[in-house]
Amino acid sequence: MKVNKLFSFHTSKKGRALPFFEVLALFFLTIPLKAQTPSDALMMPSKNICVLFSYDMGTFDRYWEGSYLRSNETIATVDRNTVLPMAAIGILDDLNFYVSLPYVKTESSEPNGGKFAGARGFQDIGFALKYRAIHSDLGTGKLTALATAGFSTPFTNYLSDYRPYSIGAGAPEFSLRAIGQYELSNQFYLRASLAHLWRGYTEAERDYYYNNGSYYTAWMDVPNAWTYEAILGKWLFDTSLKLELSYTSLASTSGDDIRAYNAAQPTNKVEFDRVGLSAQYFFKSIKGLGIVAYHNRVVNGRNVPKFNNTGFGLTYQFNVIKKQTETTNEQ
Repeated sequence: MKVNKLFSFHTSKKGRALPFFEVLALFFLTIPLKAQTPSDALMMPSKNICVLFSYDMGTFDRYWEGSYLRSNETIATVDRNTVLPMAAIGILDDLNFYVSLPYVKTESSEPNGGKFAGARGFQDIGFALKYRAIHSDLGTGKLTALATAGFSTPFTNYLSDYRPYSIGAGAPEFSLRAIGQYELSNQFYLRASLAHLWRGYTEAERDYYYNNGSYYTAWMDVPNAWTYEAILGKWLFDTSLKLELSYTSLASTSGDDIRAYNAAQPTNKVEFDRVGLSAQYFFKSIKGLGIVAYHNRVVNGRNVPKFNNTGFGLTYQFNVIKKQTETTNEQ
């Protein structure tokens, strides 16, 4: 079942003909955020808000054409920079709401890729609800089980089929994620999650494309996907510092391969394995303020870039009711 059928609408977003970076926009939509996010086991207390502002720098000069790793001889090195504002809102202690809107810029290096224009603009606005169903002691540690439902849709009329420079897949997406975490008394923890992504259709600026057969339409079916994540983490310095090692895998449930010496398109079957390291520090001297940094590397894939990205950001948590009370008292 596709998202647009599920919600009885088509996205109005236009894609042009060539998104993914000689590769795929589906891949970039799964780049994780390293703060209080829909995919971790942290919860924002009721009436609290945490805002994140992060900057991500990614690059690649090779991509998998099907299972064959090929160099970007024509477009050279592709750079992708993302600015992300996100907010996590504590509706209840066990129910959080998230909203995010990334701004993405893509471009090629000189001299070869400099002949091609990159792209920039706001990508997809995303919303998510995370519910904590279990948070209890088990043996010498604590067991937490959560579930997240998310939805995203293009915020601007960006060109989803302009690969490798498109800023996104250009299709609505609905996701359901199950998360489980077990934390030991020494503050080591292991977290795992499993999610299914239902994706809709994107409209290209052409009325014919090939996807294991000829299609005389501008609407491209973006494949659904499964994604898995495993994380080993540790809290240090009285829970001021959090370190995590991560492994992420994504596999489309359908789709075609990039054909030899052709650009990618939104219908491609995407698979990748990615490893990462992240650190987040919460200042004791400045209540609510935190910093985050991370690095990820794609180590294996199909129809995706061999992509490396590094990011850093600031987080700030505050109590809405307390702020309102302080303002009233001052008046």
